[in-house]
Amino acid sequence: MRRRRAGIAWWLVFLLGVLYFVLPLYATVVFSLKPKPAFSAYAQALSDPMFYESLGYSMIVGFITIFASLALIVPTAYWVQLRVPRARSAVEFVTLLPFVIPAVVLVFGLIRVYSQPPVPLTHTDIGSTFLLTAGYVVLSLPYMYRAVDAGLRAIDIRSLTEAAQSMGASWFTIIVRIILPNLRVALLSGAFLTLAIVIGEFTIASFLARPAFGPYLNLLSGYEVYQPAAVAIISFGLTWLAMIGIAFVGRDTRNRIEIGGAH
Repeated sequence: MRRRRAGIAWWLVFLLGVLYFVLPLYATVVFSLKPKPAFSAYAQALSDPMFYESLGYSMIVGFITIFASLALIVPTAYWVQLRVPRARSAVEFVTLLPFVIPAVVLVFGLIRVYSQPPVPLTHTDIGSTFLLTAGYVVLSLPYMYRAVDAGLRAIDIRSLTEAAQSMGASWFTIIVRIILPNLRVALLSGAFLTLAIVIGEFTIASFLARPAFGPYLNLLSGYEVYQPAAVAIISFGLTWLAMIGIAFVGRDTRNRIEIGGAH
């Protein structure tokens, strides 16, 4: 009887979660199909050059953010777990700061510091894009670090490192050719979460006046009725394609490089 009640409670929670996520999506789809013909809002969205320009810009910035985040977080998380495990709590605290500090505070701090000499980055498009990428790296810290940390804790990095060092491998070789292949699924998870954040982010891109996808969607909602809903569904579909990419690329994890310690 207890198991049956627990099973019923679990299914109720599951159904409530499904309804919480599915109903808004369903309402958005229905609203986007109201104009006649049914898919005219989608056709207008896909025929708008600004749609491709803003989405392309956000995708490029997203990939740069992913590589920058990986270059920062993978060596840090690897070194903390291998050499200084006591510093893990401090690193986790730092990576949680984006949840505490609002994005508007972050972007105003960037503008305040880098809008004047000696490094006036906001005066040029390249400098503003650099600041935008730096802000996105900060926003991605909680997700990317936890994905990498979970991947590192799932493998025996100490045995892998000792075996590689015994064969004369450098630290760069160990990270690039041994650690990274074992973190494939974790890196993909963090990368696509970061990409989803970059595509949907509005505050930092808006205040830095960057032609990103978030400000474009907000601007579109000011003079269109149904087209913003269609664009939102398209962006949701792109996110799901990214998640399918995670499942496709990481479906075979049996070829990981693992060396078990002696027992």
